[in-house]
Amino acid sequence: MITVIGEALIDLVSVRGGEPLAHPGGSPANVAVGLSRLGVPVHLITRHGRDPHGALLAAHLAASTVEVAPGSAHAGRTSVARADLDAAGAATYTFDIAWELPEPIRVPATTRCVHTGSIAATLAPGADAVRRVLAAEHASGTTLVSYDPNCRPSLMGDRERTRTRIESLVALSDVVKVSDEDLEWLYPGRDFVAAADAWRTLGPSLVVVTRGAEGSYGVCRAGHATAPARPVRVVDTVGAGDAYTAGLLDALRRRNLLDPAGIRDLDPTTLGTLLADASVVAALTCSRAGANPPTAAELSAYRRTHGLSCEAGRE
Repeated sequence: MITVIGEALIDLVSVRGGEPLAHPGGSPANVAVGLSRLGVPVHLITRHGRDPHGALLAAHLAASTVEVAPGSAHAGRTSVARADLDAAGAATYTFDIAWELPEPIRVPATTRCVHTGSIAATLAPGADAVRRVLAAEHASGTTLVSYDPNCRPSLMGDRERTRTRIESLVALSDVVKVSDEDLEWLYPGRDFVAAADAWRTLGPSLVVVTRGAEGSYGVCRAGHATAPARPVRVVDTVGAGDAYTAGLLDALRRRNLLDPAGIRDLDPTTLGTLLADASVVAALTCSRAGANPPTAAELSAYRRTHGLSCEAGRE
């Protein structure tokens, strides 16, 4: 099982100022949905209201068979992100969000990997609780810790303070996925390869940088690898990075690498196949509206149609 900790919210998506449409979202919730649709058992520790937006989220998570932690629904309002899409389908976000976690936080004993990121890991008061969970799981030495900073500058405040916090979370992680846009905001003018290499020395066994249409780059102890982005007709990019994260974690699981010790021995050839697998999941998500990642059946069909190999070893 993979336990995901973080925000679930509603994306109000409008195209060039048009009437907004409500889509279930939130980076960690998107990852949980993406994993579950790929056949991975998922436990989501989140927070949303018992209002109409919360009902939409709950139905969305249930439809994708995501197990939601007790206490995740509360009497307050559900957080909202407003996403304005440009002509290329790229999103600009503004937020109306509050974040705290249901107490006590219980990670199921069957959890092999804990994933978090974005607002959940940086916005008080919930961020401090998230960090405590990551520190405990990291200290166990048996649970893989996965992290995606997914920076939201309008919410995260001071860049230097945010950078310090993010680097401390990177040091608690085994796998980090980050976009080149995030790195540019955190380290203006710094090359993404240098930034990723520096992060790997903080402790993670694997750091992956997504670069949109330019593909992705990954670095592990034994070396690095790259993978091109899959060509696709882009409807929008909402949830694409989260779908990539889900694809990456699923690819690790299928190769029995969802383990802190196992991933330390990752080789560049295997790393390249992991990046390629994750890129397909992200591409399929970009081909339709909203954060709507593919199912395992849709992914298999795409692979057959495009002559891509289907990895065995699914648990």
